[in-house]
Amino acid sequence: MNLKKVLVLAAVALVLFLLITRPEESAGAVQTVLGWLREGAESIITFIRSLFGTATPVA
Repeated sequence: MNLKKVLVLAAVALVLFLLITRPEESAGAVQTVLGWLREGAESIITFIRSLFGTATPVA
């Protein structure tokens, strides 16, 4: 088997294991990651708006 396939399979198995054995901690981790993505998207939007002179704060 290809090494890349083995690593992807192992990662998927680990994620499934954690979701099944620790669902509350997994949900917290997902919420944290989604929060980071939201903050990053808001920062990019603010940057683009400031480039075009329409900088308004995101509430």
